[in-house]
Amino acid sequence: DVQLQASGGGLVQAGGSLRLSCAASGFTFQDYAIGWYRQAPGKEREGVSTISRSDGRAYYADSVKGRFTISSDKTKNTVDLQMNSLKPEDTAVYYCAATRTLLSGIARPQWNDYWGQGTQVTVSS
Repeated sequence: DVQLQASGGGLVQAGGSLRLSCAASGFTFQDYAIGWYRQAPGKEREGVSTISRSDGRAYYADSVKGRFTISSDKTKNTVDLQMNSLKPEDTAVYYCAATRTLLSGIARPQWNDYWGQGTQVTVSS
C-alpha cells in the first residue's frame, strides 16, 4: 500500500522552529517528487516547498523563503521540512504529497498522486 506518513507538527511560539518529516512507502521513491503543502482554516491548500524531480532544485513559496528548508534522504525515503522563524500565519495543517509530474517548481495540489494524512502546526503570537 502507498503511504505518506507526515509527522512533527505541534504548538510553538512565534520565532520558534519545528521539523516536519514525511516517510514514504509503497512506491518507487525516485519516480516521484514529494512536496509539502498546507491548509489554513477557510483557505485553499497551497504549496509550500518541494524538491523538483526535473532539476533536483528546491522550490519554496515566497511566504516561506529564507525560513523553511526542505531536504530529502533517499536511503530512508523521507522528505523533511525544517521550519524556522515561524509566524502565526504559518499556522495550518501541513501535508506531504507525491507527484510523478516533471516540472521545475511546486506542483499544484491537484497534480499530486498521493497525499499524507496531515500534521497540525500551530504558531502562537
